[in-house]
Amino acid sequence: MRAVRILLQFGITSSTLTLTSSHIIKGTPSLPPRLGSFGIARATKESSQFCSFIHNLGFSTKSLSFQVCRVSASRYRKDLLIHRNLKGNKTVRLMSSIQTGMTAQEKYLFDLQGFLVVRGVLSKDEVREANEAIDAHADQFQSRTDDHLRNAKMGSPLAGDGATPRLDMGGMLGWPAPYSNVYRKLLAHPRLVPYLNQLCGEGYRLDHMPLVIASEKGAEGFSLHGGTINADGNYVPYLAYHFSHGKMYNNLLACSVQLVDHPAGSGGFIVIPGSHKANFPTPMAVINGEDGMGSIVFQPETKAGDIIFFSEGTVHGAAPWNMPYQRRIALYRFAPPTVAYGRAYFPRWPESYYEGLSEDQLAVLEPAYNTRLDRPLVRPTSDQQVAVEHEWRSQEKKNFDKRVFGTEYF
Repeated sequence: MRAVRILLQFGITSSTLTLTSSHIIKGTPSLPPRLGSFGIARATKESSQFCSFIHNLGFSTKSLSFQVCRVSASRYRKDLLIHRNLKGNKTVRLMSSIQTGMTAQEKYLFDLQGFLVVRGVLSKDEVREANEAIDAHADQFQSRTDDHLRNAKMGSPLAGDGATPRLDMGGMLGWPAPYSNVYRKLLAHPRLVPYLNQLCGEGYRLDHMPLVIASEKGAEGFSLHGGTINADGNYVPYLAYHFSHGKMYNNLLACSVQLVDHPAGSGGFIVIPGSHKANFPTPMAVINGEDGMGSIVFQPETKAGDIIFFSEGTVHGAAPWNMPYQRRIALYRFAPPTVAYGRAYFPRWPESYYEGLSEDQLAVLEPAYNTRLDRPLVRPTSDQQVAVEHEWRSQEKKNFDKRVFGTEYF
């Protein structure tokens, strides 16, 4: 169908058309070349281009009247609603299957709770590869056996059996292939980029070195921490979440990759939903899980391959691990393009991190600077992949700055 060929250019695939009517519009060579009247609810530069294609689909103006009822303002997602003004006024909805932004429900939940579970990001094969890579480097685990390194108050409900430590391991991005492949892919995973662009902004960057956290049965959890208000009652801007003019802003966003199942009561990640908007310090008894934890602390149930996004401004921690198998997660922290908390990137990440990275993965390792200074931007594409684009600063300005400062960027 000619119409389908056109729609493919906008990520609307013939295999995933959703029809809300029994009537199917068929593109045939006999159809006239003009579309006829249509209206646009929210016009943008992209939607105007989209409508110019629709205008030439070739439907009869005598029998059909089309209205573009919704063209999303998103640069990468186009929804089309077509009305057929014949008997029954039947409707056909053609919608792209490509998720290029958070849904309204996901936005609501993250803003409400301060965290969001995204299901099935990694395939079973990717989970297996990630775990096999950990197995191959298991001798690199560092245990938190020293009292000064423990993450929970001894004797508290979060301390576990008091003897089994948490295990930490870093360096996954620098492992030789194939061991590093899955961990590198997570920097700009096609399923994650739409979330990262909305939660941190385009030009998001890796802020901390990623690490693998592992726990055997009985291992300690982690006292509740984070939040936008510290123990002294002062605002913590470098962890803060805020909402302004229709957008969410996270100055430090965690991405917890679940590499084993976390059923109810298993232990692991716990959170106080909504605490990213708290105005008072977290009481010490709550931090240690000694009072009120059962009524306000929540443990999401997750499967291997799921992702938990949470603002570091949301009070969170970990319950002791209760399962007979080893707990495993990979923890990443991302930040907006102009925000930095960690310093491992300065002056450069370890050289092994850069070797063999793709263009989109390299973009995420960029240091903190504004997007208007030729920052590479990772964006989703209509074929469920990602691409790097730039919003170039003019060469005239760069030449002038070079004369003034000796460099193209101030």
